[in-house]
Amino acid sequence: MNNFPASRYLTNIRIPVLFLGAVLATALLPLLMDPFTTISATNVFIYIVITLSWALFSGPTRYISIATAAFFGIGIYTSALAGELLPFPLVVCLGGLVSFILALLVGLSTLRLKGMYFTIFTFGLSELIRHSVLWWEVVMTGTVGRWVVSVEPVPVYYTMLIILVVTISFCFFIGRSRYGLALRSIGQSEEAADHMGIHVTAVKINVFAITAFFAGATGSTMATRWTYIDPSIAFNPLFSFMPVLMATFGGIGSITGQIIGATVLTLLADLLLTEFPYYYMLIYGIILVAVILFLPGGIMGIWESIKKRRQKELHENT
Repeated sequence: MNNFPASRYLTNIRIPVLFLGAVLATALLPLLMDPFTTISATNVFIYIVITLSWALFSGPTRYISIATAAFFGIGIYTSALAGELLPFPLVVCLGGLVSFILALLVGLSTLRLKGMYFTIFTFGLSELIRHSVLWWEVVMTGTVGRWVVSVEPVPVYYTMLIILVVTISFCFFIGRSRYGLALRSIGQSEEAADHMGIHVTAVKINVFAITAFFAGATGSTMATRWTYIDPSIAFNPLFSFMPVLMATFGGIGSITGQIIGATVLTLLADLLLTEFPYYYMLIYGIILVAVILFLPGGIMGIWESIKKRRQKELHENT
């Protein structure tokens, strides 16, 4: 009995210590890596953040959002417009803030929709914004696309590392807070959650807007890696679908699984693009379809199955 509190304390403190150690080790990597590897690591950070931000809202609530490209693209265009006027850290924060405000406005009007209606609307939102920006540039400015102020790879790396740490920490604490419980209650039964006293609409809107902030800040950071952007680049639908696939691949219900899924599929995409430039999308698609069909719980689902099997064997042996 006396050992239980101590073991529980060690378990609780182990996660923050391991996380801090991983952050410190990652912060030292640019000192050991070449610029190309630093850029690849930054790319992994980008997809981890947008995967976590998508899964934070859509995972527990089961509201499948395809609007990530809209908020990501808003961040990119904010960086293109404000990059020459503001310091890089302020541009990143501004990109997140503009996306947050847009998501707040969208959430107020659309988060009463449910099921496929919400999914279709969020995809249409991305396309609407993309075509609206394209119309504005063609009609009002007479050109399509903009130049972006570039930033050195190392500052971009550390900026994305900070965003990643904040995103992971936020997801961790939200998942263990009353907000996380409210989100899971909404996903199980929205009517029951409402009867329990949860302000369903407010919870959905707030979390949806916060996740958009992370996507927008990531887009503002990502823009500095490109010399030129246009609506088709900034609002590429892949930025909406990739987080869904990465979270599914790793395990939607697990932060660790989402990180693993985003990391593995980002590195896999880079490898296939290098080795098979003409067929990589076909190969990538086949792999993803196979995973979704045969691994519905993702990588973490396999791990949980192994743990349950071992526990059952231990129980039978004792």
